[in-house]
Amino acid sequence: MSRSLYAVNQSADARGSISVYDINEGHRLIRTIETVPSIGDVRGVAASAATGKLYVAHQDVSGTGMIYCLNIYNHEVLWNRAIDPGVDRLAINPDGQLLYVPTWEGGSADHINVVSAATGEVVRKVYFSNRSHDTQYPLSGPIFQETKANDGSGHYLYLIDPKSYSVSKIGPYSGILGPYAVDSTTGYAVNNVKSLWGMQVANLKTGHIVTADIPDHPPGDPGLLHGIGWTPDESEVWQSGAWHDPHVYVWDMRDRMAPVLKERLTLRSGRGSHWLTFDLRGEYGYVAPNKNSADGTEIFDVRTHASLGVIGSSEDLLEIDFVNGKISQVGDQYGIGRR
Repeated sequence: MSRSLYAVNQSADARGSISVYDINEGHRLIRTIETVPSIGDVRGVAASAATGKLYVAHQDVSGTGMIYCLNIYNHEVLWNRAIDPGVDRLAINPDGQLLYVPTWEGGSADHINVVSAATGEVVRKVYFSNRSHDTQYPLSGPIFQETKANDGSGHYLYLIDPKSYSVSKIGPYSGILGPYAVDSTTGYAVNNVKSLWGMQVANLKTGHIVTADIPDHPPGDPGLLHGIGWTPDESEVWQSGAWHDPHVYVWDMRDRMAPVLKERLTLRSGRGSHWLTFDLRGEYGYVAPNKNSADGTEIFDVRTHASLGVIGSSEDLLEIDFVNGKISQVGDQYGIGRR
């Protein structure tokens, strides 16, 4: 089996192209796939083993929200379409037929779009809150959504039933939510929360929320710590620091509702990070630099927590595995649980 990391580049000189790395060979660069021109900002990536397609949400240089669809097998861009009124970090359903697309954290639309993965056409809108940002489809479902709404609705994590499209919510949290990650049984979610040096953990069955504070953190308001994920075996949660804090915080999650900070990892760049995720086996952690930075994405050994090196700058990355030339499984841009 070959294991490849598909990383959508975010540095100014390569933005929107995809670098493919051989995971089994020390993350050796295999190739770089040129995609579409005039990408101003990469907003998310998703892929389907069932269809062999990869999708990148992006804003072009004029600020228009778009998605391009790539045939993973021959690297052909099948379509690149504007999605009104905008896009953000998207998710895909298990059969690869539908995309769930936020309408952008900087916008005012009060819905997300459900988009045909085959054509890029909007087939449905799901209404609940404005400034939608990160959409996630964990292994046990359903669809999850957070927003940056400042009218109070951004203090909730939303759950969307993929069949009925009914919406429920967990919260309120202590502030506006940022990135989050759900475990493999949809039992718990870990959340970045605005102005919190730490994280909040929600029991998704009971609605109970606890706060885990980072002791001896840097001074001042952190803004929003931006990046969080379960190791695939769910024994740990890794969390990015603030934009100026060159650390990743590793939490022991043996007791889901009583996390214990076990280690602080120091980044080679000396600067902050903006995203993190893992390979499918839980061997490697990928910590992305600040948004659109030229700093590399750092690779860590999940077992030893040792830094192993860097690849090109990317926060929109996921693993794709092949057996006899056919895609066998794909990873996720989010650090979802896989136990």
